[in-house]
Amino acid sequence: MERKPSHIIVAMSGGVDSSAAAALLKEQGHRVVGATMRLLGLEAGFGCCGSTRDIEDARAVCETLDIPHYVLDFASEFQAKVRDPFVRSYLAGETPNPCIACNRFIKFDALMKKAGALGADLVATGHYARVVPDNGRFALRRARDLAKDQSYVLHHLGQKELSRLVFPVGDLTKTEVRAAAARHGLKVADKKESMEICFVPDRDAGAYVRSAAPSGAAAVRRGPIVDGKGRVLGRHKGTAFYTIGQREGLGISSGKPVYVVDLDSATNTIVVGSDEETWARRFAVDDLVWTLGEPPSDIFEAEVQIRAHSPTAHCSIRVEGGVAVADAMDFPLRAVTPGQSAVFYRGDAVIGGGTIRRGNSGTPYLIQ
Repeated sequence: MERKPSHIIVAMSGGVDSSAAAALLKEQGHRVVGATMRLLGLEAGFGCCGSTRDIEDARAVCETLDIPHYVLDFASEFQAKVRDPFVRSYLAGETPNPCIACNRFIKFDALMKKAGALGADLVATGHYARVVPDNGRFALRRARDLAKDQSYVLHHLGQKELSRLVFPVGDLTKTEVRAAAARHGLKVADKKESMEICFVPDRDAGAYVRSAAPSGAAAVRRGPIVDGKGRVLGRHKGTAFYTIGQREGLGISSGKPVYVVDLDSATNTIVVGSDEETWARRFAVDDLVWTLGEPPSDIFEAEVQIRAHSPTAHCSIRVEGGVAVADAMDFPLRAVTPGQSAVFYRGDAVIGGGTIRRGNSGTPYLIQ
């Protein structure tokens, strides 16, 4: 299935990957327009995109490439779809991934709609992933450079989105991307990468949640740290400041290492236990999205990845009532964390994925 677009909107963050993507597409003869999303209003920005400097870098790249550049204001959408849910998730005892929400609701929803209104055939980004025609449909596959692969944060893409997407750097290594940017004389060819969250200062998610939480929110107040038998071992500064599997920063001495095994936001309690108690074989996933619109079957096997760049585990997956229950078949997984995404793969192809949730037993992820 060939796609011969003539007009492509490139989401340009001001970094080398999206800049190289625009350069490569123009080199191939496409009509290219750069679009930078203003996500933070008048805030400076602290991380991967959205700062004033990033916008200026994107504009300079477009000038060098002699392509139009637009700044699109999505600050209100970003607040409603990314920042507010980020805070609510932490207050609920979860550990969210805001970059996935940004991809899902801003880059591949709001931006795609805007691109359509502008008459663009396709949207391109600098993500390291591949869209491959497959028997009349489109498959989302891992990047050639597995060390940079970003298919995990794109698992929410369905056929509607994939049919309109281009990932020009998905078949390249980072070194090749920088070389392409340098070949086109782009000032960002050697720009340092940032992995920080753009709206969180100093990588301190807890401080941001505290500042944004509603007055009186229990999850940002001090509370008890207990063991599995309910015995109080110490005090914590708020469940919103911890995550499953955490060992450091608990401030308790029990004679042996202890780890966070549960965050009970309803009672503002942290439960700690041994390292063995942070491992799970079975966990629940909801808010499911399938690349082909539906799962392969009600019961299927797949490789499952539970956080960005973590190893995968072979699982049997049962889908019922909008929930997928994954059973690890070879070995348990450590720190399966509510709020994070679980993504299902077959080989290098994404089947789909969703959000890890608390199980019916009341524990963070186990289903007894």
